[in-house]
Amino acid sequence: MSDQRHDNVTSSTGPEGPDAPLHRRGIKSYVLRAGRMTQAQTRGLEEVWPRLGLTLADGRQDLDALFGRQAPRVVEIGFGMGGSLIEQAESHPDTDFIGIEVHAPGVGKLLDEADKRGLGNIRIYREDALAVLEQCLPEASLDTLQLFFPDPWPKKKHHKRRIVQPAFVELIRTRLKMGGTLHMATDWQAYAEWMADVMEAAPGYANTASPETAPYVPRPSFRPLTKFEVRGERLGHGVWDLLYRRCA
Repeated sequence: MSDQRHDNVTSSTGPEGPDAPLHRRGIKSYVLRAGRMTQAQTRGLEEVWPRLGLTLADGRQDLDALFGRQAPRVVEIGFGMGGSLIEQAESHPDTDFIGIEVHAPGVGKLLDEADKRGLGNIRIYREDALAVLEQCLPEASLDTLQLFFPDPWPKKKHHKRRIVQPAFVELIRTRLKMGGTLHMATDWQAYAEWMADVMEAAPGYANTASPETAPYVPRPSFRPLTKFEVRGERLGHGVWDLLYRRCA
């Protein structure tokens, strides 16, 4: 996948309009980084990928056929090194999980762990998340979509790279079942406010937060606490969770 920037793209300091194209040429919400691969990570990519890995070339999925059953379906975008997703898949064997991540070390580590723990309820894409949503996941097929700690792209000139945009959350809405949830979390307050602004303007969503905490919710018990968060809490860093339900 290319991560080249396009010099002719106009910079934006606020969310794009809902009709803005999801795939502006050259603009990605991530940067591919080279990294060393451990033996376990390499094993995951070489030995486990053929069983649990998926690609865009596999086309639109029949999720019941893919997992061999009917079950709640959760997609996590940008799972990093996979610790949270592995914990969820192991704790909820009656739920099926699809992880999307572009960085090879994280994909390899998750695959290795999934295999060692005998998890059959997880599948992985090493692809651009927008392309997976558009091309591979059926409409109204997901119970939950999770976006935990995406790159905040804090500089104003990079705000156009933020994955949370009106067109993005509208695409997610079409993939969620009625009543399904979009769960986001960030440790950047400015990005949390951006997310809330996008979601409050997005049609077809209802905020699940109480009036006392709106637009945010306390961290739900089902979202694992990451090591990154534990370190942040010790330093006094905040974390903001947003949980919206598809209502139309």
